[in-house]
Amino acid sequence: MSATTHTPVVSIAYHSGYGHTAVIADAVRSGAVDAGATVHLIKVDEIDDAQWELLDASDAIVFGSPTYMGTASGAFHVFAEASSKRWFADAWQDKIAAGFTNSASKSGDKLHTLQFFQVLAAQHGMHWVNLGLKPGWNSSTASENDLNRLGFFSGAAAQSNSDEGADAVHKADIATAEHLGRRVTEHTRTLLAGRAALATAAV
Repeated sequence: MSATTHTPVVSIAYHSGYGHTAVIADAVRSGAVDAGATVHLIKVDEIDDAQWELLDASDAIVFGSPTYMGTASGAFHVFAEASSKRWFADAWQDKIAAGFTNSASKSGDKLHTLQFFQVLAAQHGMHWVNLGLKPGWNSSTASENDLNRLGFFSGAAAQSNSDEGADAVHKADIATAEHLGRRVTEHTRTLLAGRAALATAAV
């Protein structure tokens, strides 16, 4: 249906340990919805058969996890390993993929988590969408309120102080995640429209 209407179906498969990453996941959702997508939020540590099927039926999957000890959380790794059943069936082949992460440190080796998501997507034969933003907060006239204030390119990265709750997630990081949701939706819509046009031309 989505290939005909060009309305992307985006699923956000994420784990959140203390609520901070859930705020970022909801921001990705908000951006995708604003851009016209149908969106499913899926907590990978609570995933059931119906939600696996939602992922299979989605046009795009955005992976999200906090960065713990330099990589995605253990709960996300369990989900990634379980996705091997989808790998055998090529269930996610040629879907759009993207990712986001959060940690307490400005860097915190978040790049490694985003690269882990990229490799996971590549193993499934998915198409990775990067953040598509120049880095912010990197000059004397810049501000911590800039989009992409942490200067990541592979995906959306957020920093949350370890002694503050999820309600203190930085507004710039939320806005950056919303941007990612819109970007994923736009790229997915373009892909669907292209496939529909090719199918029509082939008739």
